[in-house]
Amino acid sequence: MSPSFGAAARATSLYDRVRHVIPPVEWPAFIDDIDAILDLKRRRNAIILAHNYQTPEIFHCVADIVGDSLALAREAAKVEAEIIVLAGVTFMAETAKLLNPKKTVLIPDLEAGCSLADSITPADVGLLRERYPGVPIVAYVNTSAAVKAQADICCTSGNARAVVESLGTDRVIMLPDEYLANNVASQTSVKIIAWKGHCEVHERFTPAEIAELRESYPGIVVLAHPECPPEVVAAADYSGSTAAMSDYVESRRPARVVLLTECSMSDNIAAQLTDIEFVRPCNLCPHMKRITLTNIRRALETNQHVVTVDPAVAVKARRAVERMLAL
Repeated sequence: MSPSFGAAARATSLYDRVRHVIPPVEWPAFIDDIDAILDLKRRRNAIILAHNYQTPEIFHCVADIVGDSLALAREAAKVEAEIIVLAGVTFMAETAKLLNPKKTVLIPDLEAGCSLADSITPADVGLLRERYPGVPIVAYVNTSAAVKAQADICCTSGNARAVVESLGTDRVIMLPDEYLANNVASQTSVKIIAWKGHCEVHERFTPAEIAELRESYPGIVVLAHPECPPEVVAAADYSGSTAAMSDYVESRRPARVVLLTECSMSDNIAAQLTDIEFVRPCNLCPHMKRITLTNIRRALETNQHVVTVDPAVAVKARRAVERMLAL
């Protein structure tokens, strides 16, 4: 088999994964980067971890491990490759580095941040400890390593309730997402003290949008991420992490569904479940969209950009993450 024939066959096979969400006219623009990335991964003993909010050409064509924040954290702890490229945002890359201190972790764009992570600082956490002495602090994974280092344990949207209840106290501080904290508070008897951070993607959804969707699409199933406002979660048919929403769609197979979360989530599921109608509205995360095939390729070619965490911070932050993973 000639190299050109093999490359063409590989491109065809990969396009079969995404043909339902990427028009044929767009596909040729991705092929060169995809081929280069696949070859670079093999030559450099590298692996790509991609969040569910990455675009389909990344998620389905070059990623080795995909999932929500919890899945990526768990899998990052098992990685054997020498180089990890995190196709996501910076706090995810920091978490991968915490769990793989001796490996090279790359983030393709240093500006791929997070409104939640930016909403709180280590100094803020220190003030919370002073105000609420003895109350344990649960840090959402959507925080910097420096903030994680000030917390007692981490959580994700998928395990937040279990984490809160595992602490065995009647009160906890949960940060930085106010809506996630309030949605968890409605499911547990533990009193939750919340920080007022919000996700710029999920805070924009409204109950009025859901009402309009139900009127326009009779029988539609509405799934909402728990970072949405509580009134949105209450108006939805189901609320869960991105992994939980994906599992719901795959197991229940609703004829028509809307996911109130980042846009690429629907695209990535729709690529595989072609019999389901995905209605969009959705909201784009400008930070996730900073990650592209082109800068993933550049990261593998030039080691751009190496993620570092101060060793003193890493010890404490790693303990908070590992305590979560041990549950």
